[in-house]
Amino acid sequence: MSQAFLPFSRPTIDEETIAAVGEVLRSGWITSGPKVQAFEKLLSDYLSGRIVRTFNSGTCTMEIALRIAGIGPGDEVITTPISWVATANVILEVGATPVFADIDPVTRNIDLDKVEAAITPATRAIIPVYLSGLPVDMDRLYSIAAKHNLRVVEDAAQALGSTWKGKRIGSFGDFASFSFQANKNITTAEGGCLVVNNADEARLAEKYRLQGVTRSGFDGLEVDVLGGKFNMTDVAAVIGLCQMQHIDAVTEKRRALAKRYFAAFGKGFEQEFGAQLPVADFENSNWHMFQIVLPDRMPRAVFMEKMQAQNIGIGYHYPAIHLLKLYRERGFKEGMYPVAERVGRQIVTLPMFSAMVENDVDRAVDAVKSVLK
Repeated sequence: MSQAFLPFSRPTIDEETIAAVGEVLRSGWITSGPKVQAFEKLLSDYLSGRIVRTFNSGTCTMEIALRIAGIGPGDEVITTPISWVATANVILEVGATPVFADIDPVTRNIDLDKVEAAITPATRAIIPVYLSGLPVDMDRLYSIAAKHNLRVVEDAAQALGSTWKGKRIGSFGDFASFSFQANKNITTAEGGCLVVNNADEARLAEKYRLQGVTRSGFDGLEVDVLGGKFNMTDVAAVIGLCQMQHIDAVTEKRRALAKRYFAAFGKGFEQEFGAQLPVADFENSNWHMFQIVLPDRMPRAVFMEKMQAQNIGIGYHYPAIHLLKLYRERGFKEGMYPVAERVGRQIVTLPMFSAMVENDVDRAVDAVKSVLK
């Protein structure tokens, strides 16, 4: 008898959360209201008192950060080719030009040496991505930004709970954007938040998330910026409030699962099978994902099909952005970022979620080894 399907990700929603959602639905106030305000305060407290504003996705947060920074046509923004396409799309959304810098083959994050080499007089910002929750060298990142007078919009979509030298990602620096989409360590079903630097930026973020509107008194209304409809609902916020009660336990559980993966693969795995494991970081990363890079001899689609046949769910995060049609039409082509291209072609995401047990990890690793053999 075959074993049950093991997905690569699954949210953990407890009965307390389900009951809390029911209370919000019965309250009569289901859009942005007191739960959103409470969630923003809880996130602010978690991030050392920095100002946090919530939104309906972790994509619009980056676009709004760029708009707050005044970035638009004629400006360049440097980012990584290995991320969800949203990271680059938001640059296009504000009319700026995306500039890619290749990735570090070990961390799979943007190579900061290549970032510095890509800076031109038109460069206005950097969007680093913390793939799988592993931050870049934050000291070096902000040294480069300060040297060249650049804004930083941290795509920390996967990094809530991650740290750098003991400080939580988002608790320092410039803009930080987090996602609460369903497969993230902490979810609101869909949603995100933006960490800003001061009250002026917070007020501007509030305008951008709700049609540019400023209200005063009972009937005063003004619009002075072009905003959108990006507000979070109380239904989503109450899920986040419940999820945040468990964030430290979730982070520790994922780190424990990652350690189990390394133990199960064993020290000789990379040499024997030709695949690359991630960086064994148990101090900074929140282990949002556990990813390996397959050897070139193994086509990813074949690998995924064979893993699926063993009832093991596999994802891939992500194909190289610059090779997608939207970006090829803008002049990007194969060979420009060779490390990202190989990783984007061969990276796979193994099962990783809080409800997993050690036997699930062992089962996934056994399947990987059998397929690669």
